[in-house]
Amino acid sequence: MANKLISEMGLPRSMANVFIARNIVTAKDALSLSEFELMEVLDVGLEEVTRAVAHISEISCPPYQTALSLLEQRNQNEYLAGHLPTRLKGLDAALFGGIPFGVVTELVGPAGIGKTQFCLKLALLASLPTSYGGLGGRVIYVDVESKFSSKRMIEMGLSSFPEIFHMEGLAQEMAGRILVLQPASLSEFTESLQHIKVSLLQHNVKLLIIDSMAALASGEYGLAPPKHHPLGWHISFIKSLAECYRIPVVVTNQVRSQSRDEASRYLFQGQRVIKIAKSSISPSMGFCFNITSSGVSLLDDEGVEMMGPEANTISWEGHIGIINYE
Repeated sequence: MANKLISEMGLPRSMANVFIARNIVTAKDALSLSEFELMEVLDVGLEEVTRAVAHISEISCPPYQTALSLLEQRNQNEYLAGHLPTRLKGLDAALFGGIPFGVVTELVGPAGIGKTQFCLKLALLASLPTSYGGLGGRVIYVDVESKFSSKRMIEMGLSSFPEIFHMEGLAQEMAGRILVLQPASLSEFTESLQHIKVSLLQHNVKLLIIDSMAALASGEYGLAPPKHHPLGWHISFIKSLAECYRIPVVVTNQVRSQSRDEASRYLFQGQRVIKIAKSSISPSMGFCFNITSSGVSLLDDEGVEMMGPEANTISWEGHIGIINYE
């Protein structure tokens, strides 16, 4: 709304022309100045400036919404969007159906915890025919660190869905639905986002996975923090793709240690736990899991509710966090 043009706001033509003549073209340009500054720049009286600013503010600011209308909108979006079931019973129940459509879901955890294994299984599930409970669509898998393994995915398929993967030609058909991109740099990834947007329209894409987001920036910026978040624009763009095309978008990020002592905490001597964190609708639940031939397998569908500091903590031994950004 801030970039809405003054000429499109319904101001009297004479006043709109004065704004444009003084190179005040957008709502942001006008509202960045005080009324007295506008009087000086536009060479008009206070009453005219006050009316113009009030009109621009009303047009450029989004209307208020009640809590009831937001709830109704959310329910409608849920009805239109749905979920991608993970086939992990307890986790799907806690997530009210699985990985939600229309939002960005982040998997956070230390290296080797199972983030890529989880993503491979999601890609497999999304490419399954709808008659077998899948989405029956294509998957775009952005493999930043070259961890994608078609061999591992086939192993998961044979273990999880033997009746499907032994059908002649079906495994090849599903594999053909998974489009793998391996950008070598952040700039290359930036260019590929536009192609991804086109693919979402043209190729019946039902899932977008980016594994991993942090690795895209680390190669170009190293350990020194940049003045501005290097992925700020990309995150906003990806979020808009999820909302606009009503698909599940999954990104992974690695918890990186700053010292050798801290890194030692991430050795998986204890139990692996997948945890829901920072969700606006789901409780903070933890589920113990193992990595098997079929992928991530829960040890118990009941789960344990996380309380206190543990509820939102990701960077402790043996944990992977699921975060929904809405």
